[in-house]
Amino acid sequence: MSFLRYFADLHIHIGRDWDGRPVKITGSNSLTVTNIVKEASRRKGLDMVGTIDAQSPAVQEELKYLIGHGKAVELADGGIKYEDTVLILGSEIEIYDDACKGPIHVLCYFPSIESMEKFSLWLKERMKNVFLSTQRFYGTAKELQDYVKANGGLFIPAHIFTPFKSLYGKGVSHSLTEVFDPNRIDAVELGLSADRDMANQIAELESYTYLTNSDAHSLRNLAREYQEILMKEKTFKELKRALKGEGGRGVTANYGLNPQMGKYHLTVCADCLTTLILAGEKCPSCGSAKIVKGVSERIRELSNMKGQQRTRPDYYYQVPLSSLPGVGKKTYERLLESFTSEMDIIHRIPYSELVTVVNEKVADFILAMRVGKLRFQPGGGGKYGKVLLNYD
Repeated sequence: MSFLRYFADLHIHIGRDWDGRPVKITGSNSLTVTNIVKEASRRKGLDMVGTIDAQSPAVQEELKYLIGHGKAVELADGGIKYEDTVLILGSEIEIYDDACKGPIHVLCYFPSIESMEKFSLWLKERMKNVFLSTQRFYGTAKELQDYVKANGGLFIPAHIFTPFKSLYGKGVSHSLTEVFDPNRIDAVELGLSADRDMANQIAELESYTYLTNSDAHSLRNLAREYQEILMKEKTFKELKRALKGEGGRGVTANYGLNPQMGKYHLTVCADCLTTLILAGEKCPSCGSAKIVKGVSERIRELSNMKGQQRTRPDYYYQVPLSSLPGVGKKTYERLLESFTSEMDIIHRIPYSELVTVVNEKVADFILAMRVGKLRFQPGGGGKYGKVLLNYD
């Protein structure tokens, strides 16, 4: 069997279960697991997606319904196939044990519904509400790592630089070893406000694969960030081997927002959003003491890499197709009707075909994004950056 390149977004929230009850309270009402796999397969063109609220028993029941009615198939090597997309079952969990300086979010993935159901039963003894997303785990980080690894799962710290609820944001002072067993981490997720070159400044991350995922709270934001993975087939087993770089497998490209687009790239005053060089005691503009330290400043504090890091996959700056200037709802739908999926439009459709459907200005923006020439206005303090109307 030969290797193929697959597009994967492994951090997607479930807003509601199939009875309309909340799973991720801040998630969209339309963000059910069924709608996620439909959107991923039919419109986004994603080969693999990870739903990180699959510990919810109601989500598991919905998946079993799809399988029981012949709409999905559980794969022998892990994952659930729906049309052209394979779903990987995951759970986002909040850790705040005695070793943590602040809460840390982590992602735990398992190969099957049975293994995820077993995990849910285990969590019920250590969590107040297993039906909801990103609940606090009442145990230590290493206890959670031990369970995940003993049961064939993947353990991945989430959005590791975000100022709130992340490994380096508030979780540790200097090193992941303050909280985690470094040998029981399968990869690290960079988050929307950091990229490869920023993460490369931290020596202890050198051995880990970098992941770029959307952290989507709506269908629109699926594939806001994603990666290209070289595998023999779309299964949990192959994903696990790819994260370790086994046998020629691996992440071959990361596609993510320019860090300037992230909500927490720069240090800003939380009240007036004045950009600050450093996180001082008070904002010089309004006097507020509510300062949100930016990811860029935090990484400068942690920077300790000496010499050259190992060769990493290329990192391409992108935004969702619907976020490009000139791509309103009607234009977006017209593009999808003409060219099948967002992945095809972003990566494969020639300029000569694009201009038969949209005007040259929109086609130029798509091509500028494809070759990394978009320009951005930085974000910070919870406010996203934006794409500028002129590009290089």
